[in-house]
Order: sequence, then structure tokens, then C-alpha cells
Amino acid sequence: MTQDITDKFEYQGIPVAYHKIGSGPPLLILHGWGSSSRVMLPAARMLSDIRTCYIPDLPGFGESPPPDKAWTVGDYAGLARAFGKEIIGGPTDVLAHSFGGRMTLKWAAGTGDVNGAGNGTAGSGTDAEASGKESSIAGQEELKKIIITGGAGMKPERSFSYYRRRVIAMLLKAPFFILPGTMKEKAMQWLRGTAVWKSLGSSDYQKLDGVMRETFVKSVSEHLEYCLPHISQEVLLLWGKEDEATPWYQAERMERGLKNGALVGIDRAGHYAFLDQPDRFQRIVRAYLKA
Repeated sequence: MTQDITDKFEYQGIPVAYHKIGSGPPLLILHGWGSSSRVMLPAARMLSDIRTCYIPDLPGFGESPPPDKAWTVGDYAGLARAFGKEIIGGPTDVLAHSFGGRMTLKWAAGTGDVNGAGNGTAGSGTDAEASGKESSIAGQEELKKIIITGGAGMKPERSFSYYRRRVIAMLLKAPFFILPGTMKEKAMQWLRGTAVWKSLGSSDYQKLDGVMRETFVKSVSEHLEYCLPHISQEVLLLWGKEDEATPWYQAERMERGLKNGALVGIDRAGHYAFLDQPDRFQRIVRAYLKA
């Protein structure tokens, strides 16, 4: 049986827990929002005879504590980049699920805000341009083959109920706009803690509070179509055809935007295709990694 080694990696003062399993060239596996490394372990075990799999618990999930302030997708991508440098020690293939797909798109594109500084910003003017160029080159050199399954980051098609909730939220906030600064902020904090306000958010939003709720809002508010033209690596998009969290049209949009993207669908599989159809999933991944 392949040994599963657990360890910790310190990043921005956060002890990031991770699993290491298998042998061969490295494969960094990134889990989705609300998930953890344990959900990805079955996929890692299936590939452990051809890859050394590294599966971190992202800050705020699993055994890793949350950051001390709200993070952006760029901050999480900065963590993945630092993990690749310090723990893996060189270029790596990546298998990313859902939110992990957001991180990977950011990292691969090198947008300039993958800086590992814990604030998701790149500065402005000449400094920002230089940072963007350096990050772009780094993304190309640090990432090899990329597999994204059920990847998030594309702008979703909004339903009527979404816009209805937006209108209700604006009406609830309206009375507080006339208050002075400190009072307004305290009133808004109270509003965000009410059951009515929480009911307007998604199921993921309703489960969160504090810094992780702010992080969630920052993450889902950023759409990453602009990253796609800057990604030069080969990207396999491996999608469950019955995925309701990141539907098939989002996978098609991602494929259209990538220079070297290929979309493969898995029948009778949803958002967790690697759990719904594990044999089919691992056969496709093996063929891609060995090619």
C-alpha cells in the first residue's frame, strides 16, 4: 500500500497541512471550496503509482486555519505557487477541482496579483506592469500540464431568483446609507448577521462567517475569462456532464478561451466526476499525463 505522509508548510504565518502520496513526477492536487485534501485523496491514490501527489488543505479548510484577513483568488494562487517552489521544488503538473481551478487559472495566466503577499494586489503603473510580466513568465515555467475538473471562475448565467435577491438586498441596505460612517458600518454588520440577510446568499455563503465569508464574496465576484488568453500550457478540461455547480456551458466557454485547451465530458457524473466515475476519470487522466 502506498504510504500517505502528512506534514505542514508555513505560509504567511499559516500552518498549511498537506498529504504526500505516491512516487514519480510531481502532481499538485487542489481541492474545491468547502472541501479538503481528504476529498481528493481517492483521486491521488488512483494515480499514486505514476505520480507523487501533493494535496494541501487550503487555508480555512480541512486542517489548515483561515487567514487573518480576507483573501482573494490571487492570494490562494500565491500560496499554490509558494508550495510548488518550497515543497515540490520545481515545475509541476496540476489537477484542480472547482475553486482549485480558479487558483490554477490565475497562477497559469500570471496576471500580476499572484504575488504571495497576502493581499492580492500588484501595485500600479510601471511596477504593476513589471510584476505582471514576471508573474506571467513564472506561471509558464512553474506549471506544466494542467487538468481542471468542474472548474469555477467563468461568469454564470443568472436566473430571475438571483436578480430578485439582489433587489431585496439593496432595499434592505438602503435605510443605512443615510447614517454617518461608524454608525453605518455597525448597522451593516448587524444586517449581515440577520437570518433574512443570510437567506439571500448561496448555501456556501450561509455556512460561512467572518473572514471566510468575505473571502468567499471576493472569490465568486471575480470572473476569470480575462485569464484564458494568457495561458499557454496544455489544459485538459475534464467535466461531469451532469455538473450543476459549474455547468457544461462554463466548460465550453473555458475551452474556447484557452489556446491549448481540450474538453472531455464524463457521462453520469456531476461536480465530483472523480468520485462519481472514478475508473473513467483516472483512465483519461493517466492517458493525458503519460502522453
